[in-house]
Formats: sequence, C-alpha cells, structure tokens
Amino acid sequence: MIRSKRVWRTVLIIVAMAVICSFTVSASPAKPVIGLVMKSLANEFFKNMEEGALKYTAQQGNFTLIPVGMNSETDIDTQIAAMDNLITKKVDIIVIAPADAVALVPSVKRALDAHIVVVNIDVNLDPDALNRAGLHNFLFVGPDNTVAAQMVGDLLAKKLGPGGKVFIIEGNPGASNAAQRKQGFMNSVTKGNLNLLTSVTAHWETEEANTVTTNLLTAHPDVQGIMASNDSEALGVVRALDAAGMTDKVTVVGFDNIAPAQELIKQGKMLATIDQFGQDLAIDGIKVGLQILHGQKLSGWQKTPVRVITAAELQ
Repeated sequence: MIRSKRVWRTVLIIVAMAVICSFTVSASPAKPVIGLVMKSLANEFFKNMEEGALKYTAQQGNFTLIPVGMNSETDIDTQIAAMDNLITKKVDIIVIAPADAVALVPSVKRALDAHIVVVNIDVNLDPDALNRAGLHNFLFVGPDNTVAAQMVGDLLAKKLGPGGKVFIIEGNPGASNAAQRKQGFMNSVTKGNLNLLTSVTAHWETEEANTVTTNLLTAHPDVQGIMASNDSEALGVVRALDAAGMTDKVTVVGFDNIAPAQELIKQGKMLATIDQFGQDLAIDGIKVGLQILHGQKLSGWQKTPVRVITAAELQ
C-alpha cells in the first residue's frame, strides 16, 4: 500500500511537471515595446517616416511602437523630454533621430544605463561626445549625407558651369547631418569652381528659408543657384523666388524627396533632390534594435542608400 502511494505520488509529480513545461512553451512572450523618437513632425520627411514605421508595425504584429516627435526642428528640449518619458516607461528599444548630435548623448547614455537598447538613425550622434560618455564605436544606421549632398550639388554645378553664383541654405546648427550636407555642397562648390556668395542657416524650416532667401535676393540679385539642405527649406526658397519673379533665373536643389518637392521638380522650379528613403530608415532602425535585443552585438556605421531624383525619375 505504501509502495502504491509512492508510485502515484511520482506519477502526479511527472504529470504536474509536464503541465508546467507545456504552459511555458505555449505561453507567448510579451511584445517588445519600441519608442521611435523623431524630429519635427511638421516636416513631411518625418511624417513619412512615422507612417512607414506604423505600417511596418501593423504588418509584423510582434512588437508595440510608440512614435513621438517635436513641434519644430529647434525644439530639442521636447526631444530630451520624450527620451526621459520612454526611459520612465521602461521600453525595450529606442530608435532615435537626434535633433542635436551632442545634446542628446546624455539621454542616450541614461537609456543604455537603464538597459534599454538604443539605435541611432538618420543623424549620427557626435563621436567625441559619445567617446566622452564611454560609448565608443556606437552604432549608426543612416545615409552618407556628405556624399549625397555632393551628388545633388554636382548636378547644380554642371548646369551652372564654372563661376556660377550660389547660396547654401544650411540646416540646424548642432545637427551633424546639417554640417555633413554643407560639407558636401562645399565640395561641389570647389569641384565645380562655383562662386559661393553666402551660406546661412534656416534651421530646416520652410518659413525661415522663405524669409532668409527673400533678404538674400535683395543683397545678391545676381545669384544663379541655391543649395537647400532639406526640401522643407527648398519649398521656402522657391516661394521667395516666385515672389521675386526669379524662378526662371535661379536653379534650386534640395534633399529628402518629399512630395511637394517632387511637384516643384515636375514644374521645373527645382532641378533635383536626394531620396534617402525616409520611410525605410525607421524600419531599418527597428530591425536592428530587435536584433540587438535578441543578443546580436552590432556597432559602427550601417550605411543606407541614397539616390538623386530629377524630373526624369518622376515621369
């Protein structure tokens, strides 16, 4: 009788263990939560990025996405606050396109210290600031802005010829991609032997680019070409040229390939822009973040593609 009880006890233990193991295998792990921190959602480039990321999230269905953006390209404090909020929420991954290459490094460090995977996209964080924070060879997923800006700048230089008089409308100071695009434009100025009349910032914004260009046209009515660091600025540039009756006299190039810029290219009011595949950038960052979350060790620069867009590509 005692032996029979022991046998039954053993059987019950085995059955119980089988039930536990069965539950463990069949139970679904919690979905990772991913924060996507973008720049200004007033910029169509980042609207497109958000739409692409949300569509990808719905297609995959195996993670939750929290997309956030800023009110304007200079609203860096809001981006820092968004990072702090995601850290407090204890998300699993943060994918960030930093508005300032230096100012966002402490936020990235806080997230990493909280054991959150961080993926830097679009605008690479400042290497010196990263090194000071102990983040060496930090992963960056994004395009070569210098090369891309020179691609479209060279197209402008070819049209104008040596001696062509140009403006550069710069992006936001502190954003590494703004400095890189200016360098790419400057390479085109040197290579094409252009005459750079001035180079000023419009902080990535359409209205500011309109005002800046309006003033510059008064000071330099002989300008022949304008290199805008993004398409939002290019829209403001073209608006100023329209108001001054100079659209046919000044050739404009931009960067981002947003829909309104495509329309201007079709109308002949812009020569070209750069497609850096904004909808794919966030998706690339999400994919990389999930790889890291699942144990892969990734660092360095994962380059994403760029392409010059002219009227020929839009036919």
